[in-house]
Amino acid sequence: MCTDHQWINNAIRKIEADFQRSADTHLIKLDLPSIEGVDLYLKDESTHPTGSLKHRLARSLFLYAICNGWIGPETTVIESSSGSTAVSEAYFARLLGLPFIAVMPKSTARKKIEQIEFYGGQAHLVDRSDQIYAESHRLAQELNGHYMDQFTYAERATDWRGNNNIANSIFSQMELEDHPIPSWVVMSPGTGGTSATIGRFIRYQKHETKLCVVDPENSVFHDYYKTGNANITGDTGSKIEGIGRPRVEPSFIPGVIDEMRTIPDAASIATTQWLEKILGRKVGASTGTNVYGALQLACEMKRKGETGSIVTLLCDSGERYLDTYFNQEWIKDNIGDIQPYAEKLEIFERVGTLDD
Repeated sequence: MCTDHQWINNAIRKIEADFQRSADTHLIKLDLPSIEGVDLYLKDESTHPTGSLKHRLARSLFLYAICNGWIGPETTVIESSSGSTAVSEAYFARLLGLPFIAVMPKSTARKKIEQIEFYGGQAHLVDRSDQIYAESHRLAQELNGHYMDQFTYAERATDWRGNNNIANSIFSQMELEDHPIPSWVVMSPGTGGTSATIGRFIRYQKHETKLCVVDPENSVFHDYYKTGNANITGDTGSKIEGIGRPRVEPSFIPGVIDEMRTIPDAASIATTQWLEKILGRKVGASTGTNVYGALQLACEMKRKGETGSIVTLLCDSGERYLDTYFNQEWIKDNIGDIQPYAEKLEIFERVGTLDD
């Protein structure tokens, strides 16, 4: 336990100063004439200093751990991650002059590993995604370090009532839009922390907005939501990096969710490629998952004659995934044929329907 108040005060000051130097992320409105009356927005989290939504989480986790006395001036910080959280935590560890080790599956995109190393962190690779937890605990004990454990603490480290969290930011940026209170916010779960923050904020602010959480294949979150069985486990990890888990994580809070859907991996990848044409830049596959779910909801609203707005997240840049989600051979070997979903998206652009 760290009781060095001078170090604690200085560490918090450094993190808060870093936050003060950072502007809020943009809210992008997509031009989609085929669903006139339903406006779709992307909260672009790729513009954080470390390039992803996880920058917010990493900042919150460091503040939480420091204020709890878990991290001090000599603490080695260890984290289980599929990459983006570890990149962001490596950034904050360097800011505080602390050693950092990321325990990650060997399948993690090489670009993420390079970014962790760029910030002075170390990548400790394991064979399977379900091995990251035990190995992180082992390293923390061996090195007398602190296991950050995003999967447990994500939902409690962030102030969900406001304080410029992501939900607060979204609703503030929507204030002057045609439909300022979104009909839906769409989010995919990695830890479950962001969906918990958004869902709690919606209820606390008494908004009529509904939260739809979209899960990739090979993830147990949706099955847990339907059955309530917290002991469900999966045999393989998600192929959509950053989202989906082989076990039910403590930070996943089903009670804040209004609806869940599973999005096929092929649909996520096809949507990622479709978005490149719409935005003029590449995005990660978890954004494809989010947007495909948002498009489904938009089509359903149009069919019912409803108008309104839908907000979802652009989680990170596609530049991290040039060897995977933007590599045709990798897609063929790991995902399969995405052409049927590419054709659905072409039809959507013309007539505003996604017939699944």
